[in-house]
Formats: sequence, structure tokens, C-alpha cells
Amino acid sequence: MILFLVGYAGSGKSSLAKRLSRELGVTQLDTDKLVEQHEGASIADIFFYQGEEYFRRAERDVIEELVLSGYDGIVATGGGLPTWGDNMSRLNEVGYTVYLKRSPEQILSRLSVYGRERRPMFRGKSDEELLSFMHEQLGQREQYYSKAKLIVDCNTMSDDEVVKYIVNSLKR
Repeated sequence: MILFLVGYAGSGKSSLAKRLSRELGVTQLDTDKLVEQHEGASIADIFFYQGEEYFRRAERDVIEELVLSGYDGIVATGGGLPTWGDNMSRLNEVGYTVYLKRSPEQILSRLSVYGRERRPMFRGKSDEELLSFMHEQLGQREQYYSKAKLIVDCNTMSDDEVVKYIVNSLKR
């Protein structure tokens, strides 16, 4: 089974995928890293030189490759992946989706300087501008994320509690 973690940028998909992989004894992958490896370029460069459409097709190709390979483990998806085309439906078809739901305020409090800089859409924004941007984007993306098979309100839990909650939900 593939366990797909979905949610907004900075919601903890990559870090929680690592924790879950240790807890469950399975491997974990990150779609952003896989796209960068396949394309031989950073996501920022792919967006700049090839455009978003190209990047989103590359993300979908990565998902299809994982499915065809019979991959069994955890996949941290890019924040926009579930919002493109029928990607969220496809993720639900081929795996178990978990939405890591966090408020923009909590995401902002979790972001390091590096975390902000490595995400082009966050660069150069003041805290107020970034919060406004995140509220707007999350409002648009919620309709996709909320189609996940499991929704975890991470605002009230530590990361350890989130991992425990997901593991216990999988056992049911």
C-alpha cells in the first residue's frame, strides 16, 4: 500500500513521512525530490524554465511510476500535487491519503528561514503578507485536500501524537 501525505507547503509532510517510515518499518519518498532527480533540476528552475504545467505533469508521472513499480511505503506529496487535474482522485484510487491539516499561523510558526527560502512562493514576503497568501491559497486548496481518506487536525497535536494517530488509524 502507498500512504500519501497531502497538505499545504510547510505542514510537515516530509518530516512526518520520515517519522512514519521509522514507526511502520517502510521506506518513504518525496515527490518533489523525485521530480528533481528525474528532471536533473530544482523545482524552482523547472517552474522558471519549463513552467507549472510541465512541473505538474512531471509530478503525475512520478505518481504513476510509483504505482507501476508496486511501491509499498509512504509518499510525501508536493503541496500543489493534489490540486492539479484529477490527481487527488488518482491518489485515493491507488493508495491511502492522509491530509495533514494545519492553520497558516501554525505553518508560519514551524517554518525556518531555510524553509521559507527554499519555497519560491514564500520568498520575499513579510509575515503578514505570507499569512494572507497562505489563507487565500489554503482556501482554494481545501476542497482537494479534504477528499483525503483520513484528515488529521495537526493544530492541536505534537508531531509524535500525529504519528501515533495515523498509525492507530491505519490499524483500524
